[in-house]
Amino acid sequence: MKQERITKSAREIDIEKKWFVVDAKDQIVGRFASNVARILRGKHKPIFTPHIDSGDFVVIINAEKVRLTGKRETQKTYFRHSMYPGGAKTVSFREYMQKNPAYILEHAIKGMIPKTRLGSRISKKLKVYAGESHPHSAQKPEVLKF
Repeated sequence: MKQERITKSAREIDIEKKWFVVDAKDQIVGRFASNVARILRGKHKPIFTPHIDSGDFVVIINAEKVRLTGKRETQKTYFRHSMYPGGAKTVSFREYMQKNPAYILEHAIKGMIPKTRLGSRISKKLKVYAGESHPHSAQKPEVLKF
């Protein structure tokens, strides 16, 4: 008798979403971002399905205390263009750390998430705060360490 093999595919209603709070103090940006992107996408769960949003919510605190390795802290720049002639703008890592430190982690993590409608849904589950406090204590987030 031949044994049937059935692949289980998760459905949106079957997935239980949790809230995690992660401290970014003294973490390296790229390695930290890849771990957070894995949690947001849901790849840490055994029921992971690529076309379903199976990830969890992630709250990042202390975003102003992340670091880069080597000379990147002085050399790294972020580029954007307004699509008008002469509309190129570059901002250094240090300028963003003073102006908007949460952008650095958001930018790194969103670059590791799919660029589709599913990716935009996944990126809405990321909450980044520069300081120690966050307004998501009602969700009872679990502390997660990398």
